[in-house]
Amino acid sequence: MSSIIKVNTVQDVDGNNIINESGNTVTIGKSGDTVQVASGASLIGGGIEWQSSIVTAATITVVAGRGYWLDTSSNAITVTLPGSASVGDRLIFTDYARNWSTNAVTINRNGLKYQGGTANPVYDTAGQSVDIVYSGTTKGWIPNSDDDVANEGTVPYSADFLVIAGGAGGGGNYRAGGGGAGGYRNSFGSETSGGGGSSESSLTLTPGVAYTITVGAGGAGNGGAAGTDGVNSSMSGTGITTITSIGGGGGGPYNANGRPGGSGGGAGSPSPSTAGAGTSNQGFAGGASHASIQCGGGGGGASQVGFNAGSGGTDGDGGAGLASSVTGSSVTRGGGGGGGNYTSGNVTVGGAGGGGAGGTGQYNNGVNGTANTGGGAGGSSGADSTGVGGTGGSGVIILTMLDADYSGTTTGSPTVATGVSGKTVLTFNGSGSYTG
Repeated sequence: MSSIIKVNTVQDVDGNNIINESGNTVTIGKSGDTVQVASGASLIGGGIEWQSSIVTAATITVVAGRGYWLDTSSNAITVTLPGSASVGDRLIFTDYARNWSTNAVTINRNGLKYQGGTANPVYDTAGQSVDIVYSGTTKGWIPNSDDDVANEGTVPYSADFLVIAGGAGGGGNYRAGGGGAGGYRNSFGSETSGGGGSSESSLTLTPGVAYTITVGAGGAGNGGAAGTDGVNSSMSGTGITTITSIGGGGGGPYNANGRPGGSGGGAGSPSPSTAGAGTSNQGFAGGASHASIQCGGGGGGASQVGFNAGSGGTDGDGGAGLASSVTGSSVTRGGGGGGGNYTSGNVTVGGAGGGGAGGTGQYNNGVNGTANTGGGAGGSSGADSTGVGGTGGSGVIILTMLDADYSGTTTGSPTVATGVSGKTVLTFNGSGSYTG
């Protein structure tokens, strides 16, 4: 049989009160004492002062050591945590009316981390209770329990992209076709993608996830052969569908077809040869050749088909690219290369947006596409294997997100511009990575 001993006061050997009860109040220790819980022991039910008022306001700044009933029946609530905290500080928030799924609770971190993240967590599960403790500067506030397995400190955010592949090399020999521009994919604003495609959907990035950035090189020009295709550009990572832009199609050499690609390569003259096709929603086809015209077809561009040989004042010109203001100012990229024109004095131009001009007259090589525009290169006008097409311009990948979302973690040394209409713009002229 167990016994219960009832006392109002417990004293140490010196007569000092350790525990004293007066009415309904129990006092442990006296003023100036340090009350310590033994290692391995647990203190049950202490440390939290529940507030009697039900919170219905849209905003509240909370104090550590308290519990709050949050009623979102009429509106969402933003809870601002203390601006400074000590290890062991604790807070509890509970869905008073089971309405968090209708009007969510956002926790403003107030400069401190939350589960190691730098995003403001959002709780939107009906009947949820969130019990958090401050762990220190590395991880910040960590839930003891939050009725949710998600890491609420890593709230995903939106980012826009412009992904352009490498432009193709121009065809070799003479009367060669221009190289096609690299594929052009865009989600920024309402701007279109290449090949007449609409603007794509923004990406949703997750904090802490590393996204691989691969910028494609331009294709080489060849003597007496088709230009080399441009190299694909891509962005990939966990949780997103890989964005891949296809490299431009090489320009056709003398008497041969242009190659397909992001934008297609122009056909080589003089026999009627077929231009290379473009890729849907990335770029247009190249221009065709003509049996009696001494000029290759122009390479396709992001916004325009390459011009056919024999089309008058635009004889074999490259197709135009597209303009984008993703960096804060309008820049045109993705122009096709001009076809080689064997007739002296007839200049065949590259398309606006980095396309290289075609060689003009006897024994002139094609002009290179402009670096980091995905511009196609010009075809050669030189004879036999001595005529070499130009090299296509390399691609580029540009990302933009709100300044507040930018993590600051990159590889590959992209150009970083902040405060561009409230956004951070990352321009990758070479391969690297971005960690959300």
